[in-house]
Amino acid sequence: MSMTRRSLTAAVGAILAAGAASPIRARAAKTEIVEVWKSKACACCDKWADQLRAAGFEVNMHQVTDMRAVRAAHGVPEALSSCHTAAVGGYAIEGLVPPSDIRRLLAERPPVKGLAAPGMLQSAPGMDKPGHPYEVVSFGGPGGETVFARH
Repeated sequence: MSMTRRSLTAAVGAILAAGAASPIRARAAKTEIVEVWKSKACACCDKWADQLRAAGFEVNMHQVTDMRAVRAAHGVPEALSSCHTAAVGGYAIEGLVPPSDIRRLLAERPPVKGLAAPGMLQSAPGMDKPGHPYEVVSFGGPGGETVFARH
């Protein structure tokens, strides 16, 4: 059975298209790794990490005793401090920043050092007490601290 150049090209194209649409190939997409530094006593950090995992991130937890040093090493202003500091994709994440905001940050890649949800925000992921609006701010960019998202 002979195959013409046109039918061979069509067959190869069909095979490549099927491979590109494969769920196996889709699952092979890069998983973002989030490194998290927290104090031993913080339970909300563990809940936040669980929500990150559920959103498809890989999370590595590190218990430390000096969170100020960790924040300073990642360029997080003390005024924006919270219970933990994380790093992902070259950005610092301070506090209970929702996974959707982290995904948006990584997709848009703005010229900032990172995002912060300062303090212990009752409605934030990990605290999960609805009804308390809060803001996530970007920091370390040309515009200083700016609102990145409202929740």
